[in-house]
Amino acid sequence: MDQRPTKQVVTIIAIALTFCSGAMDVASFTRLGNVFASVMTGNIVLGGLALARGSVTLASHTAVAIAGYVVGVAAASRIAVGAAGRTPAGDDRGGAWPPHVTWALSAELALLAGFAAGWEITGGRPAGWAQFCLLAAAAAAMGMQSSAVVHMGLTQVSTTYLTGTLTGLVSSLVSPGGTQDGPRRIGVLLGLVAGATLGGLLLATAPDGVPALPLAALITCVVLACWPRAAGPDRGRPQTGAGAPSPR
Repeated sequence: MDQRPTKQVVTIIAIALTFCSGAMDVASFTRLGNVFASVMTGNIVLGGLALARGSVTLASHTAVAIAGYVVGVAAASRIAVGAAGRTPAGDDRGGAWPPHVTWALSAELALLAGFAAGWEITGGRPAGWAQFCLLAAAAAAMGMQSSAVVHMGLTQVSTTYLTGTLTGLVSSLVSPGGTQDGPRRIGVLLGLVAGATLGGLLLATAPDGVPALPLAALITCVVLACWPRAAGPDRGRPQTGAGAPSPR
C-alpha cells in the first residue's frame, strides 16, 4: 500500500510554509529593522538603498538578514549531503520526499522556537543585539525552508520568493492547457497574504502572540510530513502477488 502524502497534502504543506513566510516577513519588517526574513531580493535592494543614503543601520540589518539566510540554506544543504550518505538506497520513509527534508523542517522549527523565546523575552520589541540575533534566526529559518522546498521537488512554486510563482500562474492562465499547477500556485499566494494579514493583526492587538503563527504552520508541516511513517499497518510490509509494486 502506498502511504506517500497525496498531492493535496503536499499542497497543504506548501501553503502552510508560505503562511509562515508571510508572518515572519511582517514581524521582521516591522520589528527587526525594516528588512525581510525571506525575501532576499528585497533585502539586496534595501542594501543598495542603504549605500546610497549612507545608512549604517539599514546596511547592517540587510547584511545580517542576508547572512542569516545564506547560513540557513547552507545548513539545510549540509543536512541533505549528510543524509545522502546515511540513508539506504530506496528508503522513502520521508514520504513524498527524502527524509532529510523533514529533518530540515524540524531544524527550522527549532530555530523558530528559539525566535519565539527571544521575542517573548524582549516583549515583542527587540533592540540592539537582541534585534540582530532574532533577525539572524528568522532569516536562517527561512533559508532552511527554501532549501527544504527545493528538495521537496516543488519546482513550480516557492514558499519564500513568490514573484516566480505569480509569473508562472499568470503565464499558465493565458496558455492553453497550462493550468495544472494553478490551484497550488493560487494557494501559496493566498497563504502568503493570510500569514501577513494575521501577523499584522496580531502586531496591532497582541504582539506577544506573533511567533505562534509561524510555529503553528511549521508544526503542521512537520506532522504532515511525518504522518506516512506511522500510517497504516501495511507500511513497510512486503507485498506479494498481483498488487505488489514493480521495481523502481
